[in-house]
Parts: sequence; C-alpha cells; structure tokens
Amino acid sequence: MNIKQILAGKFRRAVLFAFDCVVFACVTGAYYFGAIFFEHHASDYSYIWSNAGILLAAVLIARLFFGVYNSVWRYTRTLSYLKMVFADVIGIIVAAVTVFAAHLGNDIWLFAVIAPVNTMLSVCSRLFYRLIYKHRYKAHTSSDKKINVAIIGAGQLGAFLANELLCNHQSTFNPVFFIDKDPQKIGNHVAGLKVYPEDESVFELIKKNGITELFVAIAELDSEEAVRIFNVYSRAKCKLKIYDIPVKDFHKDEEEESEKKSQKVIRDFQIEDLLFRKPININTGATRRFYFGKTVLVTGGGGSIGSELCRQIAKCHPKKLIILDIYENNAYEIQQELTRLYGEKLDLVVEIASVRERDRLEAIFNAYRPQIVFHAAAHKHVPLMEHSGCEAIKNNVMGTYNTADMAEKYGAEKFILISTDKAVNPTNIMGASKRMCEMVVQCRTDSKTEFMAVRFGNVLGSNGSVIPLFRQQIKNGGPVTITDKRIIRYFMTIPEASQLVMQTGFMAADGELFVLDMGKPVKIYDLAVNMIKLSGFEPDVDIKIEEIGLRPGEKLYEELLIKTEHLEKTENSMIFIERDKPLSRAEVDAKLEVLMNAVAEAKTEICSPLIKEAIKKVVPTFREPEKVNKNAERSEEMKMTTV
Repeated sequence: MNIKQILAGKFRRAVLFAFDCVVFACVTGAYYFGAIFFEHHASDYSYIWSNAGILLAAVLIARLFFGVYNSVWRYTRTLSYLKMVFADVIGIIVAAVTVFAAHLGNDIWLFAVIAPVNTMLSVCSRLFYRLIYKHRYKAHTSSDKKINVAIIGAGQLGAFLANELLCNHQSTFNPVFFIDKDPQKIGNHVAGLKVYPEDESVFELIKKNGITELFVAIAELDSEEAVRIFNVYSRAKCKLKIYDIPVKDFHKDEEEESEKKSQKVIRDFQIEDLLFRKPININTGATRRFYFGKTVLVTGGGGSIGSELCRQIAKCHPKKLIILDIYENNAYEIQQELTRLYGEKLDLVVEIASVRERDRLEAIFNAYRPQIVFHAAAHKHVPLMEHSGCEAIKNNVMGTYNTADMAEKYGAEKFILISTDKAVNPTNIMGASKRMCEMVVQCRTDSKTEFMAVRFGNVLGSNGSVIPLFRQQIKNGGPVTITDKRIIRYFMTIPEASQLVMQTGFMAADGELFVLDMGKPVKIYDLAVNMIKLSGFEPDVDIKIEEIGLRPGEKLYEELLIKTEHLEKTENSMIFIERDKPLSRAEVDAKLEVLMNAVAEAKTEICSPLIKEAIKKVVPTFREPEKVNKNAERSEEMKMTTV
C-alpha cells in the first residue's frame, strides 16, 4: 500500500468520524429543542448537552476500539453493521452508568431516544452510501463492454465475489449467474444473481449468455474437487479461473484486507491445481526451530529450488542467509524479493561464485562459517548434458565434491544435497553425474559434518521444465511438442520440494538418502492436453500436439527408488530412507580420478564419447536408454499411470 492510499484511507476515516459527530449533534439538538417545545423550560434541560457529550464520547471510543472506522463500507458485509451496533450498545451502557453514578441527570429518555436513533441513522447512512456507490458505477459502466462470467459456488465466498464485481467500476467482468450443487440454493438468488444447477442445461445457459470465463469461488478448494470441476467444465470451452483467497483472510473486515479483495486474487486455473493428490505440507514447527538462529548457505540459490529454499529459510529467522550462485540475474532477483519482504530483519548476503572454483569457495566458507549448507547448484538439462558431458562432470560431480570438502573443513553441521529421480538406474550423463554426487555424500559417514541427500522427481513450473515450455507454446498458438505420448514423470510443486528438503535436513544423519513418496506418475501427454484446455482451447483442434521423439539419453519413465535397496520409514509417512552400503572415501576418490582423467583427455573435443565410457565405469547402475525403453511397458511405473 503506497502513501497515497494510506492518506486516502486516513481522510476517509476522518470524514466518517466527522459525519457521525454531525449526525449525533443533529439528533441531540432535535431532542433538546423538542423538550423545550413541549415543556417550555429551556433552562431545565441544559444538562442534556453535557450528558449527550458523554454519550457521544463513549460511543465513538467504542467504535474506534472495535475497528468500526477501519471498514470500507462500499465493500463491507453484515458483520460490519453488527459490529457497529454492538459497539454502540457498549458505549451506551458505559455512558448511562457514568451519568447515573455521577448524578449528572436522571433523564432515561436521553439514552432511550438519542442513542438508538443515532445508531439507526449511522447504519442507514452507510447502507445508503453503498447503494448509491453500487448503482452509480453500474449506471456509468456498460455491461456490453464487460466480459460475461458465471460463478461456480454460490456460498459466502461466491456472494462476496459477485458483489465485488458488481460494485467495482474498474472491474472488467459482469457476473451473470451462479452454478451450485446445493438444492437449497438452486432456483434462488444470491447477490441478485440466480443460482442454476450443475447439470447438462447449464452448458446451454453458458452458451446462450455469452459466458467466456468461469470463476470458481469455493473456500479451501482441494485438488480432488479441482480435478472434478475441471473435468466437468472443460467441455464448456471457457477459461477456468479461481477466486483464490484464504478463509482466514476472508473473515476479516479491516481496511487492509478489504483493499486486497480486488481482481488481483482472480487467477488462472493452473496445472498445479490438478495434482492427483492433495498438496503435501511437510514443514513443521520443529523444522523451523531447527533453522532459527543458524547461518545457512544455499548454493544455486537463484534457481527454482534454491530460491524457494531461501524463501522458506528466511521464514525461520536464521542468523544469516548466504545465497551463492554463478548466475547474477537470478541471485539479484531473489535478493531483491527477500529484501522487500524482510528488510534489515534478515541478514542476507549474496556471493557470485562457481562451485567449480575451490579457492573462491574456501574464501566464502572461511568468511561466513555456515552451519547448514544446501547444495542445489547443478546442471540439470538431460539433452544439453549429453552433448556437454564434461560440464556435467565438472559442475555437478566436482562442484559437489568441492562444496562438501569446504563444508567439512570449516565445520558445517549439515550438508544437504539436492538430487533427482534421474539418478536411479541412470540412462544419461546428467542422471549418472547426480548418482556420483550421491556417492560423494554417502561416503562421508566418518565426518563430524552430517551429510545427506534428498531425491525427488520433476518440479512443476521450475526453470526449463515442461510446464513453462507448454505455456509458451500455447501462447504462440502451438504446436505443443512432446517427445513421446507414452512418457511419464513424477511431479511435485516447488514449495513441496523445498519443504521436503527443509525437513530432511532437520532429520538426517550419517550419509542418508531421503526419498519422497510422490504418488502416481503422470503422463506428459495428459499434462499437455489439460494445459491446452485450461487455456480455453481444444487439443488437436485449436492447438496441435506433436510427437517429436525421445531425446538423447531420455527414457520413457523415471524411478524414485533403487529396487534392490532397503527402504525405511521415517516419522513422516511421505518420507523414506534408502539404506545401501556406502562406498569408502578411497573408492569414491578412485571413481573421481577416472572421471577427471576422461575430462582431461576430452578437453579439446566437443561431445566426446570418452565421458560416456567413463560414466559407465564409475556408475554401475548406468543403463542404455534404448534397452530400458524397449521394456518400458513392463515396468511398475508405467503400469501405475492412469490412462
């Protein structure tokens, strides 16, 4: 909220306060002159003004105490009027007790007439103002210039949305009717709009009324209901949007909350809303307490996962947060975001550095002595790393080795590696490099620093992931390209991924490898179809879907777990620990020597086969993608996918 808005709010409150004083003075004056007119003894009623002053002061103080003047009356609801009446009743009681206890008068009619009339006029004035505001802007704004919408959900949230759109002259939307499943609401009117049932006839109504967008206004909408609504209404060929407002905020009447209830909270229906499970919230109070007052370093802190980790860590009030990234633009963006949110409350440092450079890393670790290290820096794109395998080895493997060495040397308590499902039985250099990173972490069981890794699948909306690609392709009018209609992947949201990492960092010890139960894998083809529908288009009619073939090193499915290894449950039912015998430091060092020799030999070449050969030697679970894809239909992952 800027200064202009703050001043406007203060001015509005001052005007209301002055208006109420004038109304009260008029009511008191009418009572006073009425008493004189009927009794003809003006001097006998001089006490009326002093008692009325006490009554006015008590009522106004009560209204201020209960926040009556914080309400924006053109948007407010019944609760605000009840709050005013309640405040006035308290003020009247306090004033009456004061007057009679101090023997300042004995005219009970003063409180029986002036106070209720004043309250009634105050309420009526605000109702009248709201009606004038509503009809004034309705008359000045032609509905022909607005977008006709229907609201799914005729509850309290839907009614609030309808009133807001009808009253707000800046709104570009014209609500036409409600859709609801509740038989008690069907056929009736809510906020002046008729409620229709969710059946076949509603699609004809949508077409007849020129509805182009559907707003879902259901409090605490879960993914199961979101999927149902999407499946039902996607055939209407309308854009689906969500009135996204938390219930805890919806029940507030303060001016600040009222100002937030604008069109900005109407957001597009997103693919994240269609996860085939309820979003996982695994952050706990114990986890937050663990990071409180700690110095925390995040490598790759400007990336999708790294930046979200920084947001979550900042909420835990660390002693210091250090963002390390080689890409200055991303690091700058998260720095500015956290600075705006926390200002001087967060001790934030940004260091531009590469995890490949040991000297630079040593300088940073020596200067800040981080207690917790999250290692998210990595090259992650499979096709690019197939072509530039040397870079995957230098950045992913040696970068992890360098960072782990510095964490150990400078006494970090915890080191948490961000890994991937592509490290399980890898079929490409990127996945194999991440498996080597896990080995680097797992071999350090004799260290005072506790090393661990977190493995999860694809992250919805992360940089370079399929979701932003599909969005851009749809925006361009298509085609949407997928490598293979059969390909499946595990998905989670960015907040889920970061919260998983946060909690496992709190739980982990002794080179453990944590895995999240991510539910069923999802077909990429289904994601493409749903995203096209969410944009208001029909797949393969308005937007084409083209199959372009698997890329180098890509397999049809990913695995989260190494099947031959033992899984152990944790206190969180969604988190598991893989128990396999770690290699010794000497064995890992020998593997690293093989890789670095291959990098040295291939330094004058582009896409050298030496890297792939070295990877196969050091990662025994490496498999050729062609062989894996040939038998993909028999895999448990492919069988889990719903068609």
